[in-house]
Amino acid sequence: MEIVRPGAMATATVRPAAQRLRLLLSPLKSRIYVPEAEPVATFGTAVTSAKVAVNGVHLHYQRVGEGEHAILLLPGMLGSGKTDFAPQLQSLNKKRFTLVAWDPRGYGHSRPPDRDFPRDFFERDAKDAVDLMKALQFKQVSLLGWSDGGITALIAAAKYPSYIRKMVIWGANAYVTEEDSRIYQGIRDVSKWSEKARKPLEALYGYDYFAKTCENWVDGISQFKHLPEGNICRHLLPLVQCPTLIVHGEKDPLVPRFHADFLLQHVKGSRLHLMPEGKHNLHLRFADEFNRLVEDFLQ
Repeated sequence: MEIVRPGAMATATVRPAAQRLRLLLSPLKSRIYVPEAEPVATFGTAVTSAKVAVNGVHLHYQRVGEGEHAILLLPGMLGSGKTDFAPQLQSLNKKRFTLVAWDPRGYGHSRPPDRDFPRDFFERDAKDAVDLMKALQFKQVSLLGWSDGGITALIAAAKYPSYIRKMVIWGANAYVTEEDSRIYQGIRDVSKWSEKARKPLEALYGYDYFAKTCENWVDGISQFKHLPEGNICRHLLPLVQCPTLIVHGEKDPLVPRFHADFLLQHVKGSRLHLMPEGKHNLHLRFADEFNRLVEDFLQ
């Protein structure tokens, strides 16, 4: 493991898109609903599930912990709090942190509505996420954002700087290149995904909704390629004020290293932590290492 700062970055070889694809394809009014308790977690605190009405939709979330420091966990494409962050909900320090893992609108149990992808869907998610945490009466929060959730976290930190304490992001990008578009097209057909990657999402959504929404996501994310410099949120990066840790798996088949380097260069005061064996799901595959890294950074 190493921490890389501006001016100290090592030159990295970018994996061809086809190689990365092979790696992937192998092995309303505010109202809180009555929560349902799930299995008991560390320190005797239970994970609870509930919904709250935010911006005209009912957003589902899981919550655990009793700490002063609130953390919102933001999942990736088609993800949910339960599918994307089980090791974090189970093992992050419940005395220091209160963890909230949400399902963005159209994902997980935040349905209806079905998920759609207008050009501002990341901005919409950022506003939903912040408004959810405000509805839960948190005065300030830190963000853990994976993949699309990392993009949402960047936008939230830029647009609501006084509300965000710290941020950890991984597998995120601020713009879309031709190489990215080729990677996205390679995951368009979910029948070609590995069984390990496909089964949890099939169980959550059913095959038809899963397959249709993945196709719609590819079209939605690809629209940014046609904007100047493929811009998603690169214009917002200078507005991020909170301490930021960027984590990158050097074997990530979906997000090339140059995206992490760009974030490091344009988010003031950020740090980059490289995980040599990490892939896109590094927080799941190397959960203990990742959780220690997060706890150290957020203290």
